[in-house]
Amino acid sequence: MPNNNDVIDFSTVLGAAVHDMKNSLCLLSKSIEDISQSISTPDVVTSEHLASAHYEAARLNTGLVQLLSLYRARLDNLPVNIDEHYIEDMVEEIITSNKSYLSHKNMSLEVIKSADLLWYLDSDLIYILLNDVLINALRYGKHKILLSVYEEAEKLIFKIEDDGPGYPQNMLEATLVNVQEYDISQGRTGLGLFFARLIAQAHTRGNRSGSISLTNGGALGGSVFVLAIP
Repeated sequence: MPNNNDVIDFSTVLGAAVHDMKNSLCLLSKSIEDISQSISTPDVVTSEHLASAHYEAARLNTGLVQLLSLYRARLDNLPVNIDEHYIEDMVEEIITSNKSYLSHKNMSLEVIKSADLLWYLDSDLIYILLNDVLINALRYGKHKILLSVYEEAEKLIFKIEDDGPGYPQNMLEATLVNVQEYDISQGRTGLGLFFARLIAQAHTRGNRSGSISLTNGGALGGSVFVLAIP
């Protein structure tokens, strides 16, 4: 029989494993960037391979972060670190981290944002959420993505639109389900939506909390993702 010292703390093991995998993914992403820089004029096939590698590495990284955060939060209460941030800096960081992907996909990203926006939020969690949405817009969009950031009704609004086929019906319906009743067994898409709603609802001010919404149409005719933070 094992004694107490032999009992495995799976939370610690999971944290260490995710940390190691994320380090490996950082090296992999750097290698993808180096390969991209070493090819001055990649052909169509090479660009598609690089775009695919970038997408899968980014999605895997997001999945690992989601897994660790949800495990630590026990699927109940996501810990947040709220502070004041310049929104323009956050937007620039997201754009910079996806410049290569935009180039490989031969897509354009238009940004419309209000100047000098300051807001209280957890910049790391919001970055993870928005970056994941942008990566998916790059994956399914055709030629253009529109990122809008503005204040409306005392809430900070992030809107990401693309010219792709739009969200499937099951994803549109999933945003109407309460977080407590959400079925994360729907796979990667289900987990991503669940995590996004946890992040949004963890941002509160008074009796108001953040929210996400998914629709189709918008300015570009494809998917429209909206994050609202009070």
